[in-house]
Amino acid sequence: MVAAQRITTRNARFQQWLAELSNRRTRQREREFLIQGVRPITQAVEHGWPLRALLFDPARSPSAWARDLLREVRAEKIAMAPDLLAELGEKDEGVPELIAVASLPDDELRRVPIGPDFLGVVFDRPSSPGNIGTIIRSADSFGAHGVVVTGHAADVYDPKCVRASTGSLFALPVVRAPGLREVGAWLDAAGGRGQRVTVVGTDEHGSAEAADFDLTGPVLLVIGNETAGLSAAWRERCDVLVRIPMTGSASSLNAASAASVMLYEAARQRARAGAPAAQAQM
Repeated sequence: MVAAQRITTRNARFQQWLAELSNRRTRQREREFLIQGVRPITQAVEHGWPLRALLFDPARSPSAWARDLLREVRAEKIAMAPDLLAELGEKDEGVPELIAVASLPDDELRRVPIGPDFLGVVFDRPSSPGNIGTIIRSADSFGAHGVVVTGHAADVYDPKCVRASTGSLFALPVVRAPGLREVGAWLDAAGGRGQRVTVVGTDEHGSAEAADFDLTGPVLLVIGNETAGLSAAWRERCDVLVRIPMTGSASSLNAASAASVMLYEAARQRARAGAPAAQAQM
C-alpha cells in the first residue's frame, strides 16, 4: 500500500483537520469530520460510511486491523508524522494507529424511517456533545430507528459526541433539525401516510409513569435540554408527558440517563408484546 501523500509538517491540510476537531463551522464548510478510535472507525466501515482519507504512521508496523483497512477501504491513504497524528488523535499518551476523515451526511429527516414499530428520539437543544453521544449509543442498543437533535445545540459531529457514541453514530440515522416546525412537518407527513406517531415527553411531573404508558406503537421520545428541560412548544406538541419514578434524594435524572431509561422501557414492553423488531435487538 502506497500513500498518496505524506504530511510531515503542520501544512494547510493538517491545520484544516486540526480545526475540524474544535470548530463546528469548519466541519460544516468542509463537509467532513474526524473519527478517532478502533471501534468507531470499524463501525463506520462496517456500516458503509463514506470515508475520505485514512491517516497513519508509515514507520509503525500495522496491526492486522489497520493493515486490512488500509488495503481494503476506498479512501485516500495519507502517511503522517507520528507527532502530528498524535495531535489529531487527542490522546494524552501514545499515537493512534489510524484516524479516519469521514464525509458529513445530509441532514434530512427522511433518513429516519417511520414504520409500524417506529421508535425514535428527539434531543432538543442539548448543550453537551457527550450527552448526545450517550443517547445515540442507548438508542442503538435498545433498537431505536433514529435520533433527531433539534434547535441551537451541541454538534453531533463533535469528537466528544463521536467518541461517546462508541460507533453507534454510524449504525443508525442521526439527523440535525432546526426545530419543532421541521420535526412536526415530518411527523404530520407520516400521519398522512397512515403512520401516526405518539409523541412522548419526559418530565418529573408527568401525568403517567413510564411503565404504565403503552410504548409498543410508533413512538417518538422527546428529551429536553439538560438544564431547562422541555420547551413550552415541545410540551404542547407532546401527546403525553411521562415521569420516571424516583425514590432517592435526586430531583431528576441526567438527560442521557432519562433517555436510556425510556428506551429500555420501550424495548422491554415491545419484547413482552412480541414485537419482532424489538426482540431482535434485545
